[in-house]
Amino acid sequence: MNTKFNFSKIAFLAFFIAFSTALSSCKKDSETEPEIDPNKKGMLEIKFDNIVGQDDFTLGKDYQNAAGETFKVDLLQYYISNIILKSENGSEYIVPQEESYFLIKEHDENSRNIQIPNVPEGNYNELIFTIGVDSLRNTMPPAQRTGVLDVGVEGAGKEMYWSWNSGYIFFKMEGTSTAIEPTDTNPNGKFRYHIGGFGGYDTPMFNNIRTISISLGRDAAKTREEAMPSVHIVVDILKVLEGTTQISLSEYPTVMVNPFSLKVSENYMKAFEYHHVHNEGHE
Repeated sequence: MNTKFNFSKIAFLAFFIAFSTALSSCKKDSETEPEIDPNKKGMLEIKFDNIVGQDDFTLGKDYQNAAGETFKVDLLQYYISNIILKSENGSEYIVPQEESYFLIKEHDENSRNIQIPNVPEGNYNELIFTIGVDSLRNTMPPAQRTGVLDVGVEGAGKEMYWSWNSGYIFFKMEGTSTAIEPTDTNPNGKFRYHIGGFGGYDTPMFNNIRTISISLGRDAAKTREEAMPSVHIVVDILKVLEGTTQISLSEYPTVMVNPFSLKVSENYMKAFEYHHVHNEGHE
């Protein structure tokens, strides 16, 4: 009996079967992927995952910035608005403005997962959105600022609005740092970064409205009537303090309505990055 011949024959057959199975599977996947019908609509989800470097972000946990300062964040929230989805074929879907304001809160997981309805079927590979609230909405009457923009006594946006300055806080981060020397007015070494400013209404001022474009590279969010993709965006909180300009918490424990806030908003633009996409029904 030629054992060597039989072994080679068995190995060849095993390879042939494996190759045929893989080929059949690939063919099946391509055949079962639904066709795009622009007349049909589906949903698209965007998940915002706050991180610190390569680690998950946790409120109340100690971290260290590029200046070597130890700090912890107790509150983190920011507005995302005016979302535009661009597809592989060059078309785009502009989310209706009334439905395009979201308040992302680290302490509220549901707020970090936003779902956009009535999206035309398509393969979307680029997201464009604003960090903050546009100037037009800032200056509208309260009746036209509802949902997460409601600044009434029980409104969802009441903690993200300067009533004395008539404008929204686009990005809010608060916490403590051992690098901040205690004072009579700040005995616990607190820092507060409340970033807003839309260019002014009657009087010109600085503008911290930031719009960014995020490419999915070779990936695409495949929206179909019966399949909702989920795009994961990571937000590196360290980059708020070091994205473009390295910021020392001890030197700038409070940043609110002043020109230096422009440095902070330029920094947090760098914090938002594409991570991956889950395509329901396509994987």
